[in-house]
This record gives sequence, structure tokens and C-alpha cells, in this order.
Amino acid sequence: MKTRQDIPVFLLRITLAVGFLSAVASRLGFWGAQSSGWKNFVSYTAEVNSFFPSSWAPILAALSTATELSLGILLIFGYQIRKAALAASVLIFLFGIAMSISFGCKEALDYSVFVFSAGAFLLSTFPCYIWSLDQFSHQ
Repeated sequence: MKTRQDIPVFLLRITLAVGFLSAVASRLGFWGAQSSGWKNFVSYTAEVNSFFPSSWAPILAALSTATELSLGILLIFGYQIRKAALAASVLIFLFGIAMSISFGCKEALDYSVFVFSAGAFLLSTFPCYIWSLDQFSHQ
């Protein structure tokens, strides 16, 4: 049975997934001339995580990219949504904290990082999800 919140919850799930997948696509050059590229992303990772040794940047970049790709795929298909959304919320919250430590809180606020994190957390709180693998596995 559909409720009034089903469509907004679906849209939240899809927009979060697309946000993750778009960022990964940019790093891997799939957005063409508008892509950030891997080298630039590794440099940005070093800047955001300025409190870690810069030699960690390639590892952090690869781990964050793999995590974002996995979360994006899970959210698109709607599998393990609660867990994926909670993991997404934590990942983005930690990114916002790292940005705030390295650049000050203004950049994290300007880019709505904490809003993205809160949206992912909100998604993790709903009891059911339409048009998802989770929906079909619970019937």
C-alpha cells in the first residue's frame, strides 16, 4: 500500500544514489571535459584530509571511491537501503568534518555536505521503500 511519503522517499533515495555515482563518474573521467579526473581527486583528498600524511591520499581516495560506488549501486537498486543509507550518512558526515577541520566549516556548509548527510540519515529511518529490491524481498 502506498503512502503519501513513498514518492518523496523514492526520490530521496535516487538523488542520493545519483550524487554518489556522479562524483565517482567525474573522478573516472566519464563526464568528459567536466570531469575532475583521478589525479585532481587524489590532490583534493590530500587537502581535505590535511591532518593525515599526504602519502595516505591515494589510499583514502580509492577507499572513498569504492565506498561511494558501492553505496550508489545499493541505493539505486534499493538493496539493504537502511544499512546503505546509514553508511552513506556516516561517510558524508565524516567528509564534512574533515572539510571543516581542513578548510573551516564554511566550505562544508556552502556545499551542503551536512544536508546530504542528514538526508541519507533520514532515508535510513523509513519502514519501507517502494520500487526497491528490499520491497520485493519483504513480500
